[in-house]
Amino acid sequence: MGYSDKHKLKTSNLQLPVRLLLGPGPSNLHPRVNQQLISSMVGYTDASYYKVMDETMELMRYLFQTDNHFTIPISGAGTAAMETCVSNLIEPGDKVVCLVSGFFSDRIYQMAVRYGGNILKVDKQWGQWFALEEIESALVQHKPSLLTLVFGETSTGVKQQMEGVGELCKKYNCLLMVDCVAALGGVPVFVDDWKIDACYTGTQKCLSGPPGISPLTFSNAACHKIATRKTPVANWYLDCNLLGGYWCPEFNLADGTIAKEEKSTIPKRYHHTTPANLLYSLREALVLLVEEGLDNVWKRHQDAAILLYAGLESLGLKPFVPQLNEAPEKGGRLFSLTTVNIPDGVDGKMVMKYLLDNFNIEIAGGIGAFAGKVWRIGLMGQNANPGNIKLLISSLSDALKVNGFNC
Repeated sequence: MGYSDKHKLKTSNLQLPVRLLLGPGPSNLHPRVNQQLISSMVGYTDASYYKVMDETMELMRYLFQTDNHFTIPISGAGTAAMETCVSNLIEPGDKVVCLVSGFFSDRIYQMAVRYGGNILKVDKQWGQWFALEEIESALVQHKPSLLTLVFGETSTGVKQQMEGVGELCKKYNCLLMVDCVAALGGVPVFVDDWKIDACYTGTQKCLSGPPGISPLTFSNAACHKIATRKTPVANWYLDCNLLGGYWCPEFNLADGTIAKEEKSTIPKRYHHTTPANLLYSLREALVLLVEEGLDNVWKRHQDAAILLYAGLESLGLKPFVPQLNEAPEKGGRLFSLTTVNIPDGVDGKMVMKYLLDNFNIEIAGGIGAFAGKVWRIGLMGQNANPGNIKLLISSLSDALKVNGFNC
C-alpha cells in the first residue's frame, strides 16, 4: 500500500509578526531567555543537565522565597502545575474548600471535582477578594483538609489578601494551595512567611519566558500528605512521588529528611523526558531575576502600574479594581495585570483590533463573567517599563478616538 499526499501541505518559511504583548500573558521573551531555546541539546541523564536541574531548583527557591526542598518545574503550562497540586493533594474522601471569585479560581474547583474528594465551592462576586473573616468561617464550618485560592486573579486583576490566611489554615489543620501564575516575579510573594503549602506559577508572564514549564513548590506538610496517601495519585504523569525520584531523589517526602550521602551518588529515577531547552530558558529567566534583585523587580512592576493608572486617567479610563493597597499581603489591584472598564458606547474588540493592526500592540478583553466589560492590560516581566506604557497610552488614545470616544 502506497502513502498518500492528501495532507502534504505546501508551506513557506514561518514568519510571525512582531508584537508588543501587553495582555494577560504571554509576555515578550527576554533576548537572553530566547537565546537559551537554541542552546545545545544534551541527554536527560547527562551530568551537565543534572547541574542545570539543581541550579534551577535553587533559583526557584529564591523566586518563591522558600526553603522548601521539593521545589521543581513541572513539564507543562501553568495549568499543569495547577493540576499537579490538585491531583496530588486530593484523594477520595478528602474535604476541600475552593475560594472562587474569578475564572481561574473556578478552574481549580472544576479540576478538583474530578479527583473524587468532597469539594465545596465558596463563591464571591468576581472582582472582589475574600476577607479573613469569610475564610475563617469557611474553615470552621466545613473543616477541610485543603483550602485553595488564587493570589493574583488573571481574569479580574484582583490581588487576594494573604495576611493571616496561612495562620488560619495552620490553626484549623488545613493545607493551603495558592495560584500565583499572574503574580510571581511581578509582585511580592513570600511562600514561607505566608505559610503556603502548595504554590505554583507559569513562566510566560512575569518571568518573560516561554510557556511550557511551570515552577512549583510544596511544603514538608504537603509532601507528607502526598507520600502517605491511601490511594495512588490519579495522574501518573504528575505524580510527585514519581517526579521526586527524578528531580530530588535525596529527599524523603514522607518525613522531610534529606539523605546524608553525597547527592551525586544518589541515582535519579527516570520518569519522563523533560523539555530541556525550556528548562534552560527558565534558568536564564531566574538568573535575570537574581541579577536585578527581587526588590527592584517588584518596584519596577509597581512603578509601571502606577504610571499606567495615570495614563489611563488622562484618557478618561478607570481601572475596574478601585483599591490600590500597596502592601503585598493586602487585597487590592494586581500590579502586574490591570482590568480597565470599557466605556459605554465603545466597542472593546474594535479598539483591540485597532491597536493590533496599527501598532502591533496586543491587549486582551475580559473572559467569563467579564467578557465584553473590561480590557486586560499586562505589564509583566521585561514589558513592565515606562517606554511601553507611553507607547500604549498614545496608541490607545488614537484607538479610542477612532472608535468615537472623546479623550
